Amino acid sequence: MNILLISQCDKRALTETRRILDQFAERRGDRTWQTPITRDGLATLHRLLRKTARKNTAVACHWIRGLDHSELLWIVGDRRRFNDIGAVPTNTTQRNILKQADENDWHSGELIRLLVDLAGLLHDLGKASETFQARLHGKLTGRNLIRHEWASVRLLEAFVGDDEDAAWLARLAAPSETDDSRWLKQLRKDGLDGPLDSPFKRLSQAPLARALVWLILTHHRLPKLPDGRAFQMSALSGLLDQIQPSWNETAFASSDAKALRAYWRFPHGLPVTTDAWRRRATRMARRLLSLLSSPNTTAACAAVLDNPFVMHLSRLSLMLADHHYSSLEGDQSERITITPDTPLLANTCRKSSDPNQPLEEHLLGVAQHGAQVARFLPRCEQHLPRLGKHKRLKQRAQQERFRWQDKSADMAAGMRERSRDQGAFIVNMASTGCGKTLANARIMYSLADPAQGMRCAFALGLRTLTLQTGKAFRDLLRLDDEDLAIRVGGSASRALFEHHEAQAEASGSASRQALLEEDTHVVYEGQTDQHPLLSRAVANPQVRALLVAPVLVCTIDHLTPATESQRGGRQIAPMLRLMSGDLVLDEPDDFDLDDLPALTRLVHWAGLLGARLLLSSATLPPALVQGLFEAYRNGRQHFHHNRGAQPG
Repeated sequence: MNILLISQCDKRALTETRRILDQFAERRGDRTWQTPITRDGLATLHRLLRKTARKNTAVACHWIRGLDHSELLWIVGDRRRFNDIGAVPTNTTQRNILKQADENDWHSGELIRLLVDLAGLLHDLGKASETFQARLHGKLTGRNLIRHEWASVRLLEAFVGDDEDAAWLARLAAPSETDDSRWLKQLRKDGLDGPLDSPFKRLSQAPLARALVWLILTHHRLPKLPDGRAFQMSALSGLLDQIQPSWNETAFASSDAKALRAYWRFPHGLPVTTDAWRRRATRMARRLLSLLSSPNTTAACAAVLDNPFVMHLSRLSLMLADHHYSSLEGDQSERITITPDTPLLANTCRKSSDPNQPLEEHLLGVAQHGAQVARFLPRCEQHLPRLGKHKRLKQRAQQERFRWQDKSADMAAGMRERSRDQGAFIVNMASTGCGKTLANARIMYSLADPAQGMRCAFALGLRTLTLQTGKAFRDLLRLDDEDLAIRVGGSASRALFEHHEAQAEASGSASRQALLEEDTHVVYEGQTDQHPLLSRAVANPQVRALLVAPVLVCTIDHLTPATESQRGGRQIAPMLRLMSGDLVLDEPDDFDLDDLPALTRLVHWAGLLGARLLLSSATLPPALVQGLFEAYRNGRQHFHHNRGAQPG
């Protein structure tokens, strides 16, 4: 094959690409190369360019098919320097004339950002307790009797009191000395002050405060019914009003008042009176007051805790920010530079156990990074690579028994515009050997915008995915290593999970636990450090590979933690994946009856987060399809309510 290579690189990237291209082709100009080459040689050239790509790299490869025809094969680096057929613009401007990147359809985006920012300032106030500080200095071991999240919740409850949202936010925006004393003076102490109501019950007149309490309480783990207490469906109504400290830490139930006193002592006070904390809290309180008073957002603020889209994405942003900022040590540039007014610590260094982050810095850092994550979520998908112009997925079937694939792909292309706004729930039922796997990929490729390409996760109905199975899937679709990621490995055992959790807790931050199971691995050869959010907020290259790859092959078990992760941040990666691409569930009927609740939750969240869904199997019971459809439609309704799309 005869190819033409065009380089639109700048600075050092131009020097590096010239060095590589000169080894494979002859120059036809300062930025043009031409040569005959084999497919293996072209694959090697492509791989070398990808490995050395920088932010200023931009190389297009054209296959010269005839005297008057060429075909764009691939682009390495910045695709914006070429159009969709690989042509270079005659004139360019750096002025953002249309400003389309500044627009998004998130009705609740500002509410999410403000909730995350204020929750970041409040989420670890309980770490100021005498016991937690003693634990960081190595003077206390064993289980916590009251976790710092619960203490933080009680501190916020003490400040809010019986006020409505407008009243306590006004006090937070301009606190007096009396307001400063409320945090500790009005504090209700579980185990010392007798049986106490749930903080959710006392804050029934302040929906924004209840939402903040939920974010603070769950930023490490979800509440869990104490052992020995059976769950009743009738308890779902008003469930939050029943939450007690034993739901957050089971050791509380067997503790006495003497052991609990130190958990409610704050000898160094709280960071809420420091200048830096107060300035940021004042800004957030004023902006929330503005939302409360706006006719367009008053109803959204009043029903915020009943909006799963807002609450789940707020929790995602808070947990991701807490996980990222807790991992920063030493003099890393992302850390906030302040002179703390108190000796309170938030965590210690992982290896040396030396003091790491002051509590005031940690609260401000998580608030700032959480707001950045929430602000970037509407644009996260725009910066992720996609699979476009793929010959295998556009090729028509050569055999008569596979012609149905062409009809399915054509039908999907016809509903492309509607599915973008209304979602898509597709069922592909065909006998074994009829080519369902390739048909699934062609259908999702046809649904995607041709100018951008496809992003899709193919979740197989297996308990464990082997590398050989993933590679067979890649070979079937004829994808390159930079187009497809394979996640292999099973779920970690409970004992292993608790071991790593205990290690993270010992340093003062459970957020340091890995976002993926310790016995899992993601195989991907593409670039993972070019995304403006992931490169800063996700340090683990395995997690970035899981999110960046245009096509992901995994098992359904690898995605279900998006809806059911009780402890740690294991839902962050699968949630971001569902937000940024479509989903194919292959052979979902392989699971038994006990697995259906988890499968239904996953389908519901696919609709909630905006993914189009395809079910593929030779045998799908009608009752199962109907149940999954209702779950998807319910999730999609919440998506439409918050994103401005039309329900379908």
